[in-house]
Amino acid sequence: MTYEEVMEQLAQLGTEQTKQTLMNHGAREPIYGVKIGDMKKLVKTVKKDQELALALYDSGITDAMYLAGLAVNPKEVTKERLQDWARKAYWYSLAESTVAGVAGECPYARELALEWIQSPEEMVAASGWSTYSNYVSITPDEKLDCGEIRGLLQDVRSRIHEERNRVRYTMNAFVISVAAYVKELHEEAKEIADAVGKVHVNVGYTACKVPLASDYIDMMAAKGKLYAKRKTCIC
Repeated sequence: MTYEEVMEQLAQLGTEQTKQTLMNHGAREPIYGVKIGDMKKLVKTVKKDQELALALYDSGITDAMYLAGLAVNPKEVTKERLQDWARKAYWYSLAESTVAGVAGECPYARELALEWIQSPEEMVAASGWSTYSNYVSITPDEKLDCGEIRGLLQDVRSRIHEERNRVRYTMNAFVISVAAYVKELHEEAKEIADAVGKVHVNVGYTACKVPLASDYIDMMAAKGKLYAKRKTCIC
Protein backbone atom coordinates (compact mmCIF):
# COMPACT_ATOMS: atom_id res chain seq x y z
CA MET A 1 0.00 0.00 0.00
CA THR A 2 1.23 3.47 -0.83
CA TYR A 3 0.91 6.51 1.43
CA GLU A 4 -1.90 7.83 -0.78
CA GLU A 5 -3.76 4.51 -0.66
CA VAL A 6 -3.59 4.37 3.13
CA MET A 7 -4.91 7.92 3.37
CA GLU A 8 -7.74 7.05 1.02
CA GLN A 9 -8.63 4.03 3.16
CA LEU A 10 -8.63 6.15 6.32
CA ALA A 11 -10.84 8.74 4.66
CA GLN A 12 -13.33 6.03 3.69
CA LEU A 13 -13.33 4.51 7.20
CA GLY A 14 -13.94 7.83 8.93
CA THR A 15 -17.36 8.94 10.16
CA GLU A 16 -18.64 12.30 11.35
CA GLN A 17 -19.85 10.76 14.62
CA THR A 18 -16.43 9.35 15.50
CA LYS A 19 -14.77 12.55 14.38
CA GLN A 20 -16.92 14.61 16.74
CA THR A 21 -16.28 12.19 19.61
CA LEU A 22 -12.51 12.42 19.12
CA MET A 23 -12.66 16.20 18.86
CA ASN A 24 -14.59 16.32 22.14
CA HIS A 25 -11.60 14.52 23.65
CA GLY A 26 -9.07 16.99 22.25
CA ALA A 27 -8.38 16.00 18.65
CA ARG A 28 -8.50 18.71 15.99
CA GLU A 29 -8.47 19.07 12.24
CA PRO A 30 -7.19 17.49 10.09
CA ILE A 31 -8.97 14.32 11.17
CA TYR A 32 -11.08 11.67 9.42
CA GLY A 33 -12.76 10.13 12.49
CA VAL A 34 -11.69 6.49 12.25
CA LYS A 35 -12.47 4.02 15.04
CA ILE A 36 -9.42 2.23 16.43
CA GLY A 37 -10.96 -1.13 15.62
CA ASP A 38 -11.36 -0.15 11.98
CA MET A 39 -7.87 1.32 11.92
CA LYS A 40 -6.36 -1.98 12.99
CA LYS A 41 -7.51 -3.49 9.70
CA LEU A 42 -4.69 -1.56 8.06
CA VAL A 43 -1.94 -2.35 10.57
CA LYS A 44 -0.62 -5.53 8.95
CA THR A 45 -0.20 -3.81 5.62
CA VAL A 46 1.52 -0.74 7.01
CA LYS A 47 3.82 -2.83 9.23
CA LYS A 48 5.53 -4.11 6.12
CA ASP A 49 6.83 -0.61 5.36
CA GLN A 50 8.58 1.20 8.20
CA GLU A 51 9.10 4.36 6.17
CA LEU A 52 5.39 4.44 5.34
CA ALA A 53 4.52 4.24 9.03
CA LEU A 54 6.87 7.14 9.80
CA ALA A 55 5.40 9.19 6.97
CA LEU A 56 1.90 8.65 8.35
CA TYR A 57 2.87 10.23 11.67
CA ASP A 58 4.50 13.16 9.90
CA SER A 59 1.22 13.83 8.05
CA GLY A 60 -0.22 15.62 11.07
CA ILE A 61 -3.57 13.86 10.54
CA THR A 62 -4.68 12.37 13.86
CA ASP A 63 -5.93 9.06 12.46
CA ALA A 64 -2.75 8.52 10.45
CA MET A 65 -0.58 9.45 13.43
CA TYR A 66 -2.38 6.91 15.61
CA LEU A 67 -2.05 4.24 12.91
CA ALA A 68 1.67 4.94 12.71
CA GLY A 69 2.03 4.14 16.39
CA LEU A 70 0.23 0.82 15.93
CA ALA A 71 2.31 -0.19 12.93
CA VAL A 72 5.83 1.10 13.53
CA ASN A 73 8.57 -1.21 14.86
CA PRO A 74 9.62 0.32 18.21
CA LYS A 75 12.99 -1.41 18.10
CA GLU A 76 13.90 0.44 14.91
CA VAL A 77 12.71 3.94 15.76
CA THR A 78 15.52 6.33 16.66
CA LYS A 79 15.56 8.37 19.84
CA GLU A 80 15.54 11.55 17.77
CA ARG A 81 12.46 10.42 15.88
CA LEU A 82 10.58 9.71 19.11
CA GLN A 83 11.56 13.09 20.52
CA ASP A 84 10.07 14.62 17.39
CA TRP A 85 6.93 12.50 17.81
CA ALA A 86 6.53 13.69 21.40
CA ARG A 87 6.77 17.33 20.31
CA LYS A 88 4.08 16.76 17.67
CA ALA A 89 1.67 14.87 19.96
CA TYR A 90 -0.75 17.74 20.52
CA TRP A 91 -3.48 15.88 22.44
CA TYR A 92 -3.53 13.25 25.11
CA SER A 93 -4.35 10.18 22.99
CA LEU A 94 -1.27 10.71 20.83
CA ALA A 95 0.92 11.68 23.79
CA GLU A 96 -0.19 9.03 26.28
CA SER A 97 -1.00 6.12 23.94
CA THR A 98 0.74 6.47 20.59
CA VAL A 99 4.04 8.03 21.63
CA ALA A 100 4.23 6.41 25.06
CA GLY A 101 3.33 3.00 23.67
CA VAL A 102 6.10 3.01 21.09
CA ALA A 103 8.61 4.68 23.43
CA GLY A 104 7.85 2.17 26.19
CA GLU A 105 9.10 -0.65 23.98
CA CYS A 106 12.05 1.12 22.39
CA PRO A 107 15.68 0.72 23.55
CA TYR A 108 15.61 4.25 25.02
CA ALA A 109 12.39 3.90 27.04
CA ARG A 110 13.74 4.82 30.45
CA GLU A 111 15.99 7.58 29.12
CA LEU A 112 13.18 9.23 27.18
CA ALA A 113 10.70 8.85 30.02
CA LEU A 114 12.99 10.66 32.45
CA GLU A 115 13.74 13.38 29.91
CA TRP A 116 10.08 13.98 29.06
CA ILE A 117 8.86 13.95 32.67
CA GLN A 118 10.88 17.13 33.24
CA SER A 119 9.43 18.92 30.20
CA PRO A 120 7.63 22.26 30.64
CA GLU A 121 5.26 21.12 27.87
CA GLU A 122 2.20 19.40 29.35
CA MET A 123 1.76 16.74 26.67
CA VAL A 124 5.46 15.89 26.57
CA ALA A 125 5.53 15.48 30.34
CA ALA A 126 2.40 13.32 30.14
CA SER A 127 4.17 11.19 27.53
CA GLY A 128 7.04 10.78 29.95
CA TRP A 129 4.95 9.45 32.82
CA SER A 130 3.02 7.17 30.46
CA THR A 131 6.24 5.90 28.92
CA TYR A 132 7.64 4.97 32.32
CA SER A 133 4.34 3.28 33.22
CA ASN A 134 4.59 1.21 30.06
CA TYR A 135 8.26 0.47 30.66
CA VAL A 136 7.62 -1.05 34.10
CA SER A 137 4.68 -3.05 32.75
CA ILE A 138 6.82 -5.03 30.28
CA THR A 139 10.28 -5.02 31.92
CA PRO A 140 11.32 -7.81 34.32
CA ASP A 141 11.61 -6.50 37.88
CA GLU A 142 15.28 -7.43 38.13
CA LYS A 143 16.06 -5.02 35.29
CA LEU A 144 14.27 -2.08 36.90
CA ASP A 145 15.92 0.61 39.02
CA CYS A 146 13.67 0.42 42.05
CA GLY A 147 15.48 3.29 43.76
CA GLU A 148 14.73 5.54 40.83
CA ILE A 149 11.10 4.44 40.77
CA ARG A 150 10.81 5.14 44.51
CA GLY A 151 12.00 8.67 43.81
CA LEU A 152 9.36 9.10 41.12
CA LEU A 153 6.68 7.83 43.49
CA GLN A 154 7.74 10.45 46.00
CA ASP A 155 7.53 13.09 43.27
CA VAL A 156 3.96 12.02 42.65
CA ARG A 157 3.15 12.20 46.33
CA SER A 158 4.58 15.67 46.76
CA ARG A 159 3.28 17.47 43.69
CA ILE A 160 0.57 15.61 41.80
CA HIS A 161 -2.24 17.94 42.89
CA GLU A 162 -0.31 21.02 41.73
CA GLU A 163 0.67 19.55 38.36
CA ARG A 164 -0.80 20.26 34.94
CA ASN A 165 -4.04 18.60 33.95
CA ARG A 166 -2.93 15.58 31.91
CA VAL A 167 0.25 15.23 33.94
CA ARG A 168 -1.95 14.63 36.99
CA TYR A 169 -3.77 11.91 35.09
CA THR A 170 -0.59 10.14 33.99
CA MET A 171 1.06 10.44 37.41
CA ASN A 172 -1.97 8.72 38.90
CA ALA A 173 -1.69 5.99 36.27
CA PHE A 174 2.03 5.61 37.04
CA VAL A 175 1.26 4.80 40.69
CA ILE A 176 -1.23 2.16 39.55
CA SER A 177 1.27 0.69 37.09
CA VAL A 178 4.03 0.40 39.69
CA ALA A 179 1.69 -1.26 42.19
CA ALA A 180 0.38 -3.62 39.53
CA TYR A 181 3.63 -4.70 37.90
CA VAL A 182 6.52 -4.25 40.36
CA LYS A 183 6.21 -6.68 43.25
CA GLU A 184 8.97 -5.11 45.35
CA LEU A 185 7.29 -1.71 45.21
CA HIS A 186 3.66 -2.75 45.51
CA GLU A 187 3.19 -1.74 49.14
CA GLU A 188 5.00 1.58 48.65
CA ALA A 189 2.93 2.41 45.60
CA LYS A 190 -0.24 1.45 47.46
CA GLU A 191 0.75 3.77 50.31
CA ILE A 192 1.31 6.60 47.83
CA ALA A 193 -2.08 5.91 46.26
CA ASP A 194 -3.75 6.15 49.67
CA ALA A 195 -1.91 9.37 50.48
CA VAL A 196 -2.73 11.00 47.13
CA GLY A 197 -6.43 10.14 47.21
CA LYS A 198 -8.75 11.52 44.56
CA VAL A 199 -7.04 13.18 41.59
CA HIS A 200 -9.09 15.81 39.78
CA VAL A 201 -8.62 16.07 36.02
CA ASN A 202 -10.63 18.16 33.58
CA VAL A 203 -11.81 15.66 30.97
CA GLY A 204 -13.81 18.19 28.98
CA TYR A 205 -17.06 17.21 27.28
CA THR A 206 -16.56 13.47 27.81
CA ALA A 207 -17.72 10.73 30.14
CA CYS A 208 -14.16 9.77 31.08
CA LYS A 209 -13.37 9.31 34.75
CA VAL A 210 -10.10 9.34 36.68
CA PRO A 211 -9.68 6.07 38.58
CA LEU A 212 -9.05 6.27 42.31
CA ALA A 213 -5.64 4.59 42.37
CA SER A 214 -6.11 2.79 45.69
CA ASP A 215 -9.43 1.27 44.59
CA TYR A 216 -8.07 0.29 41.20
CA ILE A 217 -5.09 -1.46 42.77
CA ASP A 218 -7.38 -3.32 45.17
CA MET A 219 -9.56 -4.39 42.26
CA MET A 220 -6.57 -5.80 40.37
CA ALA A 221 -5.45 -7.66 43.50
CA ALA A 222 -8.94 -9.13 43.98
CA LYS A 223 -8.91 -10.39 40.40
CA GLY A 224 -5.45 -11.92 40.80
CA LYS A 225 -3.95 -9.67 38.15
CA LEU A 226 -0.93 -8.32 40.01
CA TYR A 227 2.66 -8.73 38.76
CA ALA A 228 1.80 -10.33 35.41
CA LYS A 229 3.96 -8.43 32.94
CA ARG A 230 2.42 -7.43 29.62
CA LYS A 231 3.81 -8.62 26.31
CA THR A 232 3.27 -5.27 24.62
CA CYS A 233 2.15 -1.77 25.53
CA ILE A 234 1.21 -0.76 21.98
CA CYS A 235 -2.56 -0.86 21.56
